[in-house]
Amino acid sequence: MRSGFSSLRCGLLGEHLGHSFSPRIHASLCDYTYDLVERAPEEVEAFLKEGGYDAFNVTIPYKKAVIPFLDRISPEAEAIGAVNTVVRRADGSLDGYNTDYFGFSSMLSASKIEVRGKKALVLGSGGASCTVQAVLRDRGAREVVVIGRSLENNYQNLDRHADTEIIVNTTPVGMYPKNGTSPVDLSVFPHCCGVLDVIYNPARTALILDAEARGIPAIGGLSMLVAQAVKSFELFTGARAEDGAVEEITQRLASQTQNIFLIGMPGCGKSTIGKLLAETLCRPFFDADDEFFAMHQMTPADAITTLGEDRFRAMEHEVLLSLGKESGAVIACGGGVVTREENYRPLHQNGVIVYLRRELSKLVSDGRPLSQKTSPEALYLARKDAYERFADLTVDSTELPENTADAMLTAISDFYQGKEF
Repeated sequence: MRSGFSSLRCGLLGEHLGHSFSPRIHASLCDYTYDLVERAPEEVEAFLKEGGYDAFNVTIPYKKAVIPFLDRISPEAEAIGAVNTVVRRADGSLDGYNTDYFGFSSMLSASKIEVRGKKALVLGSGGASCTVQAVLRDRGAREVVVIGRSLENNYQNLDRHADTEIIVNTTPVGMYPKNGTSPVDLSVFPHCCGVLDVIYNPARTALILDAEARGIPAIGGLSMLVAQAVKSFELFTGARAEDGAVEEITQRLASQTQNIFLIGMPGCGKSTIGKLLAETLCRPFFDADDEFFAMHQMTPADAITTLGEDRFRAMEHEVLLSLGKESGAVIACGGGVVTREENYRPLHQNGVIVYLRRELSKLVSDGRPLSQKTSPEALYLARKDAYERFADLTVDSTELPENTADAMLTAISDFYQGKEF
């Protein structure tokens, strides 16, 4: 972190900012203050004129709205028609820049998706869309088509663009807290060979998950967020960021903000290990069984006994949809979550899934109706492939919970290439 700029007051201007990772990124870059500044549309002009901030970023929906109140804008911001970084000069005048261009260009490079000579579809027509269009054209895209609700090319006539090869989402569809929705159905685009979504929370939107399921290369927007923040830091301070800062911060932030989900047989120690892990990492801990009771006012065991397993699994899925929206939590799941394929997405969208494997003879079955009704061997054989298919990592559960937690920390650290999490 660069020091010596603590007197600067910086921030992020937007309408709804509760989900923002920007303060974390800027805190790792420099010692200036960085606030989240939520303002209604009618308050934007007053905010710009009051002079309370030395510099600030601008996000949805104000990247175009701030332009009339600026004294100067950079050539790239003028060409794109959107501003996401504002610096207040010593005389009080305001300069506008667009660091999103650098951000999306960096994201595109990180994705390894080649756009030269390809037809690209850009979903959305706001400030971020303008930036994405500029980068795609500069990178040699053969054709760039913008899709908007009120445009000639809209979501009702997507079939006319079935030859699309690259899709970029710049809309907020699928963004936290409205996880799980996608702006388009990828089956409409049989030639698609690359998907980019500028949303960074969740890490994998429904659009990204659809692409993964189809084997299409895809990337979320975290690297774009970090890259534009690094460029903003340079404009805020006049200092140069260290080489490799974008990659380093992106990897660290991914490891810190994604959840750790524990799956495994009933009685394998998920809750015990999860609590130890959460305490060590200073993260919140959630037990899916406890959350089930909080949501449905009955225990999983009672739900299975009185309502049947099918109804219980549907209720459990509702719990996982809620837990999957968390960031940076440790979450112990019920033993049978893997028996329903639809549970994979809520876990995978924003987390690393760890399979806690334990010898069958050492499993605890008290208070577990399915474990008591069916032998551990039969349950294990029925679920083994699903546990392995869901899991990003597998860790053996030992007699000493502390040892197992340590082994899990090592495995997750290796998964994130040694970055702090």
